[in-house]
Formats: sequence, structure tokens, C-alpha cells
Amino acid sequence: MRALEEQFGRAAVVDALRAEAELLRLQLVNGHPIEDGAGHIARRAEARLRSERQMSLRPVINATGVILHTNLGRAPLGARAAEAVVNAATSYTNLEYAIEQGARGRRDVHAERLLREVTGAESACVVNNNAAATLLTLAALANGREVIVSRGELVEIGGGFRVPDVMAQSGAVLREVGTTNRTRPADYAAAIGDRTALILRVHPSNFRIEGFTERPSILDLAELGRRFNIPVVEDIGSGYIDTTEIPALRNEPSPARSLRDGADVVMFSGDKLLGGPQAGIIAGRQPLLEQIRRHPLMRALRVDKMTYAALEATLDAYASDHADEVPVLRMLGLSVDDIEIRARAIVDSLNARGIEAKIIAGESTIGGGSAPGATLPTRLIELGRGHGSADALEAKLRTLDPPVVARIHNDHVVIDLRTVFPADDSVLSGAVAAAMR
Repeated sequence: MRALEEQFGRAAVVDALRAEAELLRLQLVNGHPIEDGAGHIARRAEARLRSERQMSLRPVINATGVILHTNLGRAPLGARAAEAVVNAATSYTNLEYAIEQGARGRRDVHAERLLREVTGAESACVVNNNAAATLLTLAALANGREVIVSRGELVEIGGGFRVPDVMAQSGAVLREVGTTNRTRPADYAAAIGDRTALILRVHPSNFRIEGFTERPSILDLAELGRRFNIPVVEDIGSGYIDTTEIPALRNEPSPARSLRDGADVVMFSGDKLLGGPQAGIIAGRQPLLEQIRRHPLMRALRVDKMTYAALEATLDAYASDHADEVPVLRMLGLSVDDIEIRARAIVDSLNARGIEAKIIAGESTIGGGSAPGATLPTRLIELGRGHGSADALEAKLRTLDPPVVARIHNDHVVIDLRTVFPADDSVLSGAVAAAMR
């Protein structure tokens, strides 16, 4: 108890002891005798203290095969980005200080040089997520005026986030054109009037329409925008920096390509295919970016020093041709053979302990609204059901420390190593063995 007092504080220990003593009294009253009452109270009090003081936000092992798992925090940071966060968090920084002038500086200039380099934009700024980037851009460029958008792009993504709702909060007036499955450049042209502020193109995120469809390219819309002197803004969602050829992402938009094709402003996420921290990035023409920077919402939506540190380190990996340091890109690039070698080692280890497991073919998904419908071939570790159900085993894996989040396929728990760091393979193997015993 004295050791616990040093760790948790006297008041917390006393409260835990009193609570467990009261529970023991109830057990005794109900006819359940305890041989070692004092020891029982002490053990239960320690368990209570450790449970109550456990951090709410904890690391987990993502064995689902969903690379950008929104519920599990999307993109894990690379080592360089994590080190930059630690350095920024444990030091004073020049967040809003111009070192050369010895005077107050601007926060929104951080990461701009690297963003210009990897996207080809004239200017760029960072806010706290892509929804904020969309809200701020529309508020700054289209408040009280019309924004033309295709009906097929008025999407709702996870958590009930709806594009029309964000547009309404920005003060922009939605002007829908076309139909759900087909929209042509002529539909946009017919809607342009004196109140038109801009043309908006939105990435469909986590759904796709197949069959009888048509959607203007950004080239088509940029030509229309130049003809009528109206800015074209594109929300491309995932922020894929196409420096590496990944077949599953061949149709995924990139900020550099969108800007080359004529978009005046693009918005995208920092924590999806870019592989950095949660952030919303706005890049494009200098005059429009200055207008966005000056808007009062910019202060409300700005990011902190740790986000800038992680983002700059991630962007620097792209700029210096070290994109393979970004965990998301490494996971996307893993071959079936790479995964099978690691899976074989774990299966052999489990079989040697008398635990039923085997390797089967399967598919990983990208997630995070990126490349909807695209999958990557993988190898799965299928666990035997033992004496319980697949649901019970999946739930038990989540109670471990660290929790293992797997998935159920054909009434068996399966583990996809594509989203498990190799350094965690031995931890995962031991955890599965413990859960199945």
C-alpha cells in the first residue's frame, strides 16, 4: 500500500481501499466467505487504481488490414515525424517568432515551403483538418454568394459529416447542378451568374457510382473558370502525393496534378494518404491564399507546434526522396510474399504451442475514404475457434494490453499483418496465444 501511495497518492489509495472493503462486506453478508480478507482488499484496490488511472488514449495493434482506419487514428507517424513532435513538445519553439528580426512572427508560414515544393502551389496554409479547410476556404471566398457543385458530389462521410452542411456554415449558398450520376460542363456553365463566387469539385470519398455516369475533369472546369473569371476549388480528400507508383491509387487525385490541371485552390488531409498528422491543407494561387489567411476563422482553426513539426518532417521525407519512411506508404507497398513470411513465423509459433492457426488468402483495404472499392491482396492468419465463438475471441483480444483489434471473416478471427508493425509481431503472437489459452 505504501508503494501504491507513492504512485497514485494517499487520497486515491484510501478511497480504493474503502470501496473494496465495502464490497467485501457485501460478499460476507451474502454468504461468500473470503479466507484472506486483507490480501483480497489490497489486491482488488491495486487493480482498481490501475484501471482507473489508465490513460484513455492508448496504443493498439491494428490487425484489421485497414490501413487508414479512422477509428484507430488513421495514419501512424514515421520515426522522423515522431522525433520532431517530441522535440517541439519538450522545447520552446519559434512558432510565432521571427528569429532574424527578433520580433513577433507568423504561425501560418510553417510548412509552406515544403508544401509548395511537393505540390507545386504558389502558396499554402494549414488548419486542423480537411473539413476545417473546406469551411475556411468557402467562408473566405464565397460568403453570401453561390458555389456551384454537382449533385453527385454532395456526399456524407463518416460521423455524419455532410458537404452541404459545411457549405451552409460557411455562409456560402449551394447551387446544385446536374444529376446524381451525370453532370456535364454545360450544367456548370448554365448555372453561372452574377452571384457565382466559385466552382467546387468534391472527391466522392468513401463511395463510388458505377455504370451510366459522367463527371467533368478538373481540366474541363478550369477552362470554364478561366472563361468566366471564376475560381475553381477542389476538395481532393486524401492528399496522395504521387511520387510512388501504387496500382490501387492510380485513380486517386493528387494536389500537384489538380493544380497542374488548372485548379486555383485544393484542399486535402494531412493524416490520410499523405501519412502525416491530422491537418487540413489549403494550397493554390497566392492572392486567394492571402484572402483565406486573413479570414477571422483562420485563428480558430489553426494548428499547434506539434502538428507543424510532424507535418514538416513528413513533407521533408517526400521532398528528400525518402517517402519509404512514411508508414502508410510502406504498408501500401508490402507484397503478398513479404506478409506471408511474417505470417508463417507467427503461425508456426502458435502451432508449436498447440494453438490452431493457418494462413489463407485475403484482401486489405485502404480506408479513410481513399480509393473507394480498391483492395490489396494479402495473407491472413486465420485463428481456430477453440472452445468459444469468433465474436468471443475477437472481444477477448481487445481486452489485452496492448489491445489487439482484429476482424471476423467466415466466422473466424483473422489477422492481417499489413497493418501491424514488424516490431510488434512477437507481441502479437504472445497476445494471441494468451487470449486463446
